[in-house]
Amino acid sequence: MSYDKLSSNHRSFLTHLNTITIPKIANEALDSKEWREAMKVEMDAPEKNETWELVELPKEKKLVGCKWVFTVKYKVNGTLERYKTRLVANGYTQIYGIDYLETFSPVAKMNTIRILLSLAANYGWSLQQFDVNFFFLHGNLEEIYMEVPPGFNFEKGKVCKLRKTLYGLKHFLRA
Repeated sequence: MSYDKLSSNHRSFLTHLNTITIPKIANEALDSKEWREAMKVEMDAPEKNETWELVELPKEKKLVGCKWVFTVKYKVNGTLERYKTRLVANGYTQIYGIDYLETFSPVAKMNTIRILLSLAANYGWSLQQFDVNFFFLHGNLEEIYMEVPPGFNFEKGKVCKLRKTLYGLKHFLRA
């Protein structure tokens, strides 16, 4: 493979991609100052938005797991923008009829996107892309208990009773 025909910015971007290791699990991320900071920022949002409360798990309730997902965001010129983490609930452990009753997944058809892009081009509309840092929904949520996020020490024996939905839950898009 040759980098000869690439612009210097593109070459720099590709070289930089190989310098940052993206952790697979929380314990790997905790060894790095940058990833610890990103996890702290992500944990500040649920606390600020009162996404959950710490309670003891009722005997008749099942616990939903959670995990951290790690990625790196780059600017358009290929330089590092930020380390990005997201706390995701393990919704695949939820059972239909017991833990949730319905799901919904809004999907845009490719033809619809093409029409919108065509209209924007023909009418000179400007298009913008944005990234939502923290996304918490305010829809109704059944009683769901989630384990404490890995890498954070809360009161022993406590779990998170969700007040708002998180990525990964079956309720997420319906809410």
